[in-house]
Amino acid sequence: MVSIGLIGIDEPSEYGIAEIDVNYQIRRFREKPGPGEIFSNLASTGIYVCSPEIFSLIPKGKKFDFARDLFPLLMKRGHILKGWLARGNWTDVGSPASLRQAERWKLDELPFSSIRGNISIRAGQILGPVMLSDAISIGKNCHIIGPVAIGSGTTIGDDVLIGPYTSIGENCTIRQQAKVFSSSLYNHVTIGRNSTASGSIIDNDTVIGDNCSIEHDTVIGPRVVIGNRAVIHSKTRIWPEVVVPDNGVVTEHLLNEKYDIRCEGS
Repeated sequence: MVSIGLIGIDEPSEYGIAEIDVNYQIRRFREKPGPGEIFSNLASTGIYVCSPEIFSLIPKGKKFDFARDLFPLLMKRGHILKGWLARGNWTDVGSPASLRQAERWKLDELPFSSIRGNISIRAGQILGPVMLSDAISIGKNCHIIGPVAIGSGTTIGDDVLIGPYTSIGENCTIRQQAKVFSSSLYNHVTIGRNSTASGSIIDNDTVIGDNCSIEHDTVIGPRVVIGNRAVIHSKTRIWPEVVVPDNGVVTEHLLNEKYDIRCEGS
């Protein structure tokens, strides 16, 4: 009736886990097991192949989850569920850290440096692998250490350091003496003069001022404005369209009531 992609992981308590026999038939399945319930480290990847018959078991107008509701119901009724043992890299990108991990894996797949179109660079250093798109301008004495991907139309000022496992989108501006490490910058992002972003995810059209510190494991939403000399503490989240004033210090999540303000879940 159902086949479920399974993969062995180190921390199975956050996922649905399955126990299979030698014929790959699933004997037990439990969603987010607690202590004493972790009978397997085979986590559900969320990849399912289902018979159309399952639709007759899903009630209309009611919240009904595959792992919590459908799979236990099928097993209770005697249907056979099988596992497929996946190999390779897998992560649930429902958290910023796991999303960055997925991006690291993709950047690790860059086999060599790739430069497309017109690139301007003066007295700098590029240590690959890097993927550079068209119309990128790189200032004097910049150092780019791969793996790094940079989108078209991006401008990088003088004396900028871009460290490994960084991706920068299209039409971004990285001003002089800025430093970006292991971060994901989306499109039209500005990083101000002498500012540092480390292990951060920064969404579209966000502007970071001069002399700012964007600490590790931060997520900054789209169209945010962060003033000069601001400090964004690690593990904080800034909602879309929030303005952080000059010299601001952000120590907890900054919400915007115009948007969904939940922090939990995927």
